[in-house]
Amino acid sequence: MSSNPNNIRLSSIPARLKPTSQYSKAEPSPLLSASSFGSSIEDYIGSGTDTVGGRTPVFGRRLSFVQEDDEASDIAYLRSPRRFDIDYSEYSEDDDGTMPDSAKRPGFLRPSDGRSVTPLLKKSDDDDRGRTRYNNSRPTSPLPIPAVTTPASDRPTFSRRSTMRSRSPDTQARMAARKKYTYAAIFLVVSLISFCVQTELGRYVQHELGWDKAYCMLYLTHGSWALLWPAQLLILRVQKWNVPWPTFWRRHVYLLRSTAHMVAHQELDIPRHVVQRSPVPYILRTTAFVTTSLTVAGLSWYVAVSMTSPSDLTAIYNCSAFFAYAFSVPLLKEKLRLDKSIAVLVAIVGVLVVAYGDSSDSGAGVDKEAEVEASTRFLGNMIIGAGSVLYGLYEVLYKRYACPPEGTSATRGMIFANAFGSCIGAFTLFVLWIPLPILHILGWETFELPTGAAAFYLFVSVIMNATFAGSFLVLISLTSPVLSSVAALLTIFIVALADWVITGEGMSSSAISGGCMIVAAFLMLSWSTWREMTEDAERKAAVDVAGPVDWSSEDSDKAAGRLD
Repeated sequence: MSSNPNNIRLSSIPARLKPTSQYSKAEPSPLLSASSFGSSIEDYIGSGTDTVGGRTPVFGRRLSFVQEDDEASDIAYLRSPRRFDIDYSEYSEDDDGTMPDSAKRPGFLRPSDGRSVTPLLKKSDDDDRGRTRYNNSRPTSPLPIPAVTTPASDRPTFSRRSTMRSRSPDTQARMAARKKYTYAAIFLVVSLISFCVQTELGRYVQHELGWDKAYCMLYLTHGSWALLWPAQLLILRVQKWNVPWPTFWRRHVYLLRSTAHMVAHQELDIPRHVVQRSPVPYILRTTAFVTTSLTVAGLSWYVAVSMTSPSDLTAIYNCSAFFAYAFSVPLLKEKLRLDKSIAVLVAIVGVLVVAYGDSSDSGAGVDKEAEVEASTRFLGNMIIGAGSVLYGLYEVLYKRYACPPEGTSATRGMIFANAFGSCIGAFTLFVLWIPLPILHILGWETFELPTGAAAFYLFVSVIMNATFAGSFLVLISLTSPVLSSVAALLTIFIVALADWVITGEGMSSSAISGGCMIVAAFLMLSWSTWREMTEDAERKAAVDVAGPVDWSSEDSDKAAGRLD
């Protein structure tokens, strides 16, 4: 027995490590591996185990070839202390923020590790490299688990945790609708304030300072819309100041170009051969007829202001909300909803109460109404009625032919709305100057630029009108022409409040009651529009959950440093 060196080596191994027979049922140990006993990984993989879970008979022959000089180191290796003091069952893979530093997984990028280019099958002190462990599993080698020293703040954003909860179609739909409505609320407030300031200053310039040039004022105010895109470009450039100008400009032009193709085809997915075409001809045609409709509608106000009574002018012109809803059904394929119809009717009734409620209370109002001849008043009402129809048509045409389709991100829609507003302003400046010399030659309106205080207040009024136009176009793009029209009716009540603050004249009961009706109609229509937007978004997200719906493109582009 002593002459056999192999037997001597086996006798020196502790009893708990001696091989058992093939049919004996041994307790499987996770501490034994091929690398622990000097054999190759191929030998370890090819050895296999029996059906009862014990070690194979080859295991005994493998032990017999252990070298003498490796025996002591192997036994000490197996008896080394093990790190099982961390209870991984207390934590889950989704709770990295609550785990102690010693229990956290190492970061995805480990620059201090030094093994990023090491082959996977290279023999190393760490036999667990390349093997996946889970919460309650133990390592195959008895080496201590190295403590992770990488702080949580330095870990990359890559993680294996699930993100399906944040990608639910219902959740995405609600988030998209909420974001659109938040932007719409902000621009609604801006539009109301700017419109009130513009109205008060325009009235002061015309009536108090004596510069009463209707078409010239219309030309200047609508021409100021050309400043919308440069102002927007400046704001975007300040936000992306660290991006090189060629990159910034290329991305911005691509955003406008791709959005223009979306507008032209009313599709979110544009084929490559279509993108290569220029959208400029379509934008020019759309700008021409939308601007014409807007200009005629705005000019009708100035023409009819001296032909009919102020109450008729206010009541008829603000009926554009009804015509916007009427045109939305055939052009925008909008469904007739009972709550929307009631809201529009309540708003129009509120306008009528504001316009005609004071005529029975004030005798001066009756005398002023009687000064206007019946024939002239009828013609003025017809003109302002046509203007009301054209203004409602302008809002629907803009929504149909100049706004991106549903599913486009709110940021992209706002950027394109201001760009198209600049197109309207440029068309006004370069085309609609033609009536100015004609009116001057005919003597209907002498061309004369304002000076002094009139020039200053007119300049402020023009800037406020450009602000109102940009906000109103964004509001239509994000919501609907009907909601925007009813929101514009709020200016009647707000202007009455401004007159009360400035002049000190108290508000009549009809103005208060009519204003309350307009506010109630606006709130009712807002709730109906919110519900409709949410339903449409949920339906589109459920159908196109993997499609081209642009719910969060601005978030991903923002993370990537893009402009939209």
